[in-house]
Amino acid sequence: MRLSLRNILLGGVFGIAAAAAPAQAADPIKIATIAETSAISGVGIPNGAKLAAEEINAAGGVNGRMIEIIEYDDHNSAADGVRAFQRAAQQDKVHAVIASYVSEVVLALEPWAGRLKMPMITPGAASNDITKRVHDDYDHMKYVFHGYLASTQIADAVCEGAKKLLVTDLHMKTAVVMSEDAAWTIPLDAEYLKCLPEIGIKVLDHIRLSPDTTDFTPIFNKIEGIKPDVIITGISHVGVQPTVQWQQQQVPIPMYGVSSQATNSTFWKDTNGATEGVIFNMVSAPDVAVTAKTIPFAKNYQKKYGNLPGYAAYTSYDDVYMWAEAIKKAGSTDPDKMVEAMERTDHVGTIGRITFLPKGDTFAHGMRIGEGYITGLMVQWQKGNPVTVWPPAAATGKMTFPSFIKLPQ
Repeated sequence: MRLSLRNILLGGVFGIAAAAAPAQAADPIKIATIAETSAISGVGIPNGAKLAAEEINAAGGVNGRMIEIIEYDDHNSAADGVRAFQRAAQQDKVHAVIASYVSEVVLALEPWAGRLKMPMITPGAASNDITKRVHDDYDHMKYVFHGYLASTQIADAVCEGAKKLLVTDLHMKTAVVMSEDAAWTIPLDAEYLKCLPEIGIKVLDHIRLSPDTTDFTPIFNKIEGIKPDVIITGISHVGVQPTVQWQQQQVPIPMYGVSSQATNSTFWKDTNGATEGVIFNMVSAPDVAVTAKTIPFAKNYQKKYGNLPGYAAYTSYDDVYMWAEAIKKAGSTDPDKMVEAMERTDHVGTIGRITFLPKGDTFAHGMRIGEGYITGLMVQWQKGNPVTVWPPAAATGKMTFPSFIKLPQ
């Protein structure tokens, strides 16, 4: 018997369950999203969550209970994020939280998850300290899960792709690391400085720039004077401005690495096409069937919201399914039972097979990385579309660059 994709997505998890008392069945399961909804990377968090909730509810909910997504905007502020978290837990009585792609916000929320015993997962923040705190103080911090890669893991994926794309294919030997000064880039840059030389790329300079930078001319002039083969990036909040100025100034050096805003389909319009040729890291992409769920989700998201999902939309969508599965397995919304069930997660989502590392691991409650679990992709903007260029098994195209880029001979 052949199963439809919808049956595969929904049937196994949210089928007919044991009957609950009528009053309890009527009560919704409340999941909060706390996000930077004015940012192109942040708005995907509530959007992805709502899409998952609609699908789960259409299939009967969780043990007959519907999922309700309650949205909060933290305005890119840790203080506003904490106030939203407190309101969600104490006033609105939510059962779980999906919070932020900004590491500073998540790190501010983490102690409150412990104090209020509120299960929380981040769909996009990357700081290594998120999981380190769980490892170091499990009894208090066990309520926090990391639904994205840690910065060190991201850097390793970028380097692994660079070994093939930059060293083998383009014969590059030198780089300048250019990252924004933020919590998530501290471990990212440390790993860049370690893993790039290991694949044969010498780092000529390491530039950390203020997220408030508006004129990148002095930075690009300095980089051009050093003459590296490539700029390795770690940018998120400042993504549009350096990309536009890189193109306007015809900087002849490719940009490769992490550019969070570039993961959103609106980035082409936001930069007026200046992102042509930029190569960036993702864990899933709209043109690659990472799993059977990836492309259908991207299409449904585009149909509903008018643009393709950014990286945190994929993970937020998966996070709702995982919280729903945890509640079903726990048979309860008791936070300790939810945490115990979440620790046993084995979920095939849009980004791959998701399981969480145990409390004794350095990345406790982080996702297991590697073949068969979560792996990275390198994607390039080409003529208005994101095209996956690595790994070879997933690639849907080859690298191309604007005419002003000068590649090693």
